[in-house]
Amino acid sequence: MALVRGAAIALVATGLLVSGCSSLPLIGKKETKAVTVEDRLGIGVNAFLWRATLDTLSFMPLASADPWGGVVNYDWYINPQAPNERFKATVFILDRRLRADALNVAVTKEVQDGSGQWVTAPVAAQTETDLENAILTKARQLNLAGTGR
Repeated sequence: MALVRGAAIALVATGLLVSGCSSLPLIGKKETKAVTVEDRLGIGVNAFLWRATLDTLSFMPLASADPWGGVVNYDWYINPQAPNERFKATVFILDRRLRADALNVAVTKEVQDGSGQWVTAPVAAQTETDLENAILTKARQLNLAGTGR
């Protein structure tokens, strides 16, 4: 009787162990992941935010872009209508989801002083927010159009 009870316990324990093993077909739970645009493009950030960033700030010279880390650096841009000031921007895409908090824009401004030297100047608080909103709006448009490229 003890042998039958021991065999029954061993059989139940083995069944529990095997049912938790997902590598066996038809046994255990299978996790399926939906394939996203980012997976197809092979980038580590949201493809809509990435494309929208490049499109929105295309007027600035691109210094570097890291699609896996989500950092886009722009070099100095001088507006022809204001040749005594220049701007530089860095965009951080922080998530693979299309969300407002998945984006951060940092802008640096310099102005020329009387001797022609570039001096750091404050950036209007609304400038970074306006750029973030422009990128988010473009990303939403790309999302609705169904294209991340």
